[in-house]
Amino acid sequence: MTTDILTHIEAGVMTITLNRLERKNSITSAMYGAMADSLAAAQEDAAVRVVVLQGHETVFSAGNDIGDFLNKPPSGENSPVFRFLHGIATFPKPLLAAVCGPAVGVGTTMLLHCDLVYAGDNAAFSMPFVNLGLCPEAASSFLLPRMLGYHRAAEALLLGEPFMAEAALEVGLVNRVLPPTEANNYAQAQARKLAAKPISALVETKRLMKKGQQQEVAQQMADEGASFRRMLGEPAAKEAFTAFMEKRKPDFSKV
Repeated sequence: MTTDILTHIEAGVMTITLNRLERKNSITSAMYGAMADSLAAAQEDAAVRVVVLQGHETVFSAGNDIGDFLNKPPSGENSPVFRFLHGIATFPKPLLAAVCGPAVGVGTTMLLHCDLVYAGDNAAFSMPFVNLGLCPEAASSFLLPRMLGYHRAAEALLLGEPFMAEAALEVGLVNRVLPPTEANNYAQAQARKLAAKPISALVETKRLMKKGQQQEVAQQMADEGASFRRMLGEPAAKEAFTAFMEKRKPDFSKV
């Protein structure tokens, strides 16, 4: 059990909080496992009608904890990270997120599977997979072009540069931009509105909206996962991670 993920249930809403502020909420294998378990429990618990993912008003998540990631790389579809990704992709009940500060890598791609996303005006979204010698994950290579259009998605995934909350609002990645001190509370208020509605109608409406893409998302996630695991062992990723640990700029001229 890890205290880096906090889970709280009140008024039909399960809140899953990233609670590793001293490491900018970078996500470890244990944290992925805890979030996957919480989503599985929420799916089965009739008392839970809505789930909210949140971080701190200064940071949502810096992405994967690089040291932990190198020591415990994802080994297959049953690894904690892929259990979590499959959990959010197939979660049948309303799933909300409140995002403030940096949302790096999976901190952004997990939002593609949320139904409503509320951002602090300090939110900065980035998906620097290419900069780490890797490919996208969480079916983002499929979902982002659909959401942003191909050229904006290519800019986000190929360059990996951050874009701010207002740009995310413009392309539909987030529903509303708020002061950072208000984002978590606003997401909670919206979640409680949903929790007061008939759960059968919420679940069926979400199912119908996502019906046309479920198989494609699952296939893309599997394809990305296979490429991601292969690329972890290749020279570009090794150079990127070594440079990160050594606090220097990576040199990709020979890879």
